[in-house]
Amino acid sequence: MKHFIIVIGMFAMTSLTARLNAQQIVLAPVLTDYYSIKDALVSSDAKGAAQKAAGFVKDMDGVDMHAIPAKDHMAFMQLKDKLAFDARHISESTDLAHQREHFASLSTNMVSLAKQARLSDQPVYEEYCPMKKASWLSNDQAIKNPYYGSSMLTCGKVTSTLKP
Repeated sequence: MKHFIIVIGMFAMTSLTARLNAQQIVLAPVLTDYYSIKDALVSSDAKGAAQKAAGFVKDMDGVDMHAIPAKDHMAFMQLKDKLAFDARHISESTDLAHQREHFASLSTNMVSLAKQARLSDQPVYEEYCPMKKASWLSNDQAIKNPYYGSSMLTCGKVTSTLKP
């Protein structure tokens, strides 16, 4: 009887742990890092963008591939190398123009990832700059343009809202 109770208790704990892991958003740190790069570029902070991009690469390499749901896993694996390529270029440069060029490509791939995988339990806004003809993701509906910084801070519009 005692052995039976222990087995039932272990089964309940395993089931609870599995449910908690399923609720965890494995790719959330990647999105958070992306937002940090965007914010540094909004502020025209090349050094900060480089540091945040290095963190992005580190967190991408640290994604627990065993904990990620199959659908998200497939989307992430298709885009991982492209995301890492642009983030590395941003991290290795302090030239804002060069960083912003790679941010446009990084954003294209992040938009694609956000449309295929769960990155957040909050809405993610796809925003677009008509001058640059490029999109980016934001956690806020207010436009803060990372491609032009203070010179055209509010240039752009929200083109879609990606709901969790």
